[in-house]
Amino acid sequence: MIGRDTEVHDSTIRLVIKNGKTIEFSGPADITRETTHAIVNAANSSLLGGGGVDGAIHRAGGPAILAECRQIVSKIRSLPAGKAVITTGGRLAAKHVIHTVGPIYRDGEHEEAEKLASCHRESIRVADEHGLESLSFPAISTGAYGYPVPQAGAVAISSAVEALAAAKYVNTIRFVLFDIGTLKAYERAAEELLRSNTASPYQIEKAHS
Repeated sequence: MIGRDTEVHDSTIRLVIKNGKTIEFSGPADITRETTHAIVNAANSSLLGGGGVDGAIHRAGGPAILAECRQIVSKIRSLPAGKAVITTGGRLAAKHVIHTVGPIYRDGEHEEAEKLASCHRESIRVADEHGLESLSFPAISTGAYGYPVPQAGAVAISSAVEALAAAKYVNTIRFVLFDIGTLKAYERAAEELLRSNTASPYQIEKAHS
């Protein structure tokens, strides 16, 4: 059964953009163990920690992350869905955490896709502004926020490709996925993107790891 498979699988595909930038996929995996320059936290608007990925990152990274989040909240009050901010990574291997708030899925008719796409674009933009070269994403909004995984994968990958192609410093994106089912759904979304963008200026191609 998929739920019983705990061995980490690196995907058999990766997306390669014409200038050598890549989008990779891995799972089941723990994003708090990633060694990319930054990891993305699926935060809530309060930035004060929570469950799921959010809680795991705060626990693994320690109080320094929350301390910086409190400083940010004192200035902006709350972080809207689709926006992103950066803090230290505390005790994490990653030097930074980029916090973004995903949309709560209702019916797909309340700008959920637009906000989810913005989460990925804004996270990559913030990383690029700080000169970071690599970034790991979880499957934003697919847990308690209820976004269907296949649709979330399609939005996440297409928006990440667009932002990565335009980035000056960021050259590697990893989607670090909680289970095999989510990994396979994101792989399928990547393959569909390849099929539907054969004339894309990004010149994405399928490559075996």
